[in-house]
Amino acid sequence: MKLAELAKEIGASAATGQLDREARDVTHDSRKCEPGSVFVAIRGEKSDAREFIPQAVECGAIAVISDVALSNEEVPAWIQVADSRAALARASAAVHGHPSERLKLIGITGTNGKTTTAHLIDSIIRVSEGTSAMFGTITHRIGDEDAAALNTTPEASDIQRMLARAVNAGCRSAVMEVSSHAIELHRADALKFAVAVFTNLTRDHLDYHKDMESYFSAKEKLFTGALGIQPGASVINVDDEYGRRLFRTAKGDRMTYGFGSRSDVGTDDFKLSARGLEFTVSTPAGKIGIRSRLAGRFHVYNILAAVATGLALGAGLEAIARGVTECSTVSGRFEQVSLNGPGQLPFTVIVDYAHTDDALKNVLETAREVAGSVGRVITVFGCGGDRDRTKREPMGEIAGQLSDVAIVTSDNPRTEDPEAIIGDIEPGLKRAGRPYLKMTDRREAIFRAVEEAREGDVVLIAGKGHETYQIIGEQRNHFDDHEVAREAMMKRLGVEQI
Repeated sequence: MKLAELAKEIGASAATGQLDREARDVTHDSRKCEPGSVFVAIRGEKSDAREFIPQAVECGAIAVISDVALSNEEVPAWIQVADSRAALARASAAVHGHPSERLKLIGITGTNGKTTTAHLIDSIIRVSEGTSAMFGTITHRIGDEDAAALNTTPEASDIQRMLARAVNAGCRSAVMEVSSHAIELHRADALKFAVAVFTNLTRDHLDYHKDMESYFSAKEKLFTGALGIQPGASVINVDDEYGRRLFRTAKGDRMTYGFGSRSDVGTDDFKLSARGLEFTVSTPAGKIGIRSRLAGRFHVYNILAAVATGLALGAGLEAIARGVTECSTVSGRFEQVSLNGPGQLPFTVIVDYAHTDDALKNVLETAREVAGSVGRVITVFGCGGDRDRTKREPMGEIAGQLSDVAIVTSDNPRTEDPEAIIGDIEPGLKRAGRPYLKMTDRREAIFRAVEEAREGDVVLIAGKGHETYQIIGEQRNHFDDHEVAREAMMKRLGVEQI
């Protein structure tokens, strides 16, 4: 695409220089510029990308897009826009040929359940279509090639580039998690969603959004066309109070899910055990029997969302049921830690990503069901530093109320004092009036929980899930709850290595 055409498509207010040159890519990272790249200079809170314009040009950038007028920079072409972040999305979509219009794109948003729902939908698509692409908190995958994810939702230029790759790889559908931060930062602009999915909305990210209304307003944009294109269908959890509000404003064909008969896709009952779930789902296309190795009431909601999305995409009931069954585990989502070697322990160890009060409540209720009337629930948890402080005390209270023993420890303290974070959590624990321990060292806390466990107990290690690191200060250190739990379990068995 010629730069002159690009400037017109993104609604530039001014464009000067060599506008007859061909744009091959768009990026916000000067280090990724190559010959034919367009560099979008975004002003952030901590830095101004205009400082890196010389580096971008040296690497081959043929134009700069900015929300300020050309000053003294020596660049081949300069394109001025009103909002550089919005322009990044629109320019990337244009240069890559609007890939979201050439496949069925599913966007999933909500506080909890996005990752598991994405994996379930992806599994249904793979059964129905043979291949797919998925972009989320854990991984970015196109076909059978995947890479670890750095952000829940990548930057707009990366999204468009990956979607173009997915189209070229033969994918007909793609699934992506869409965070509220990404929506507000225009990363989801210029995307055509075949289906938009809403899981739920509970307290989180209030350090960024300030209040629940602003948080909801951000999520709502995915469903109303406020990002530029309205979705073809909206799949909404109407058991959630914000979902019921969203139903009134959502665009496209609306499909609801939840418990009971008032939803388009619903169930009245389910059987739960440590081995998984079994239940029947009522849909507009008929009833469907579900068997899944995912355990927990919250996973019932994720499965209902996936079933509804599968129907919206035109998948058959048999393919939907098989897709759900074949999605056996999702890393760090109520994931049982097992030892593939000599000896077994008479209790269950679970790792889960729950890092909000509502998510912690959900997984603890499931842990309680797994433990039954005999077993205890021992919980290891903490809260992240430099993040929403309002959820710390509620998380402490929930952990105290629903655990027989709660061990509060460090999560990712970042630049905060770990003991100060624990101090913010402790009033909730005290209010619960149940036994608890304070252990700042997360490794020691996990070992203590495993040492404390008796036959029939459930040890829940919450907060980090799939993460394989712990951020202390500015340092990202290797730390994997699964690995540490296995070490503790092997010590308990008296086995040094398996």
